[in-house]
Amino acid sequence: MQPQSIGGLVLIIVGVLALMIRSVTYFTTEQVAGPLGIFAWEVEQPHTIFINPIVGILAIALGIGLMLMGRRAPAA
Repeated sequence: MQPQSIGGLVLIIVGVLALMIRSVTYFTTEQVAGPLGIFAWEVEQPHTIFINPIVGILAIALGIGLMLMGRRAPAA
């Protein structure tokens, strides 16, 4: 399998995953001081990254293009 075909396959898989998964959420832990500064609490804050569907469509299109480029026979 040629490197272009492998890259195209990876892009197609990433594109399909981007279309299936609309957002990714991760949490960070932060220490927050109390009202008098004596106590401290650990607070987990969520952060969400939204994935635009256009990114998935573009990745699939580029992956198909790379797969087709890898299938062509080299000019002799």
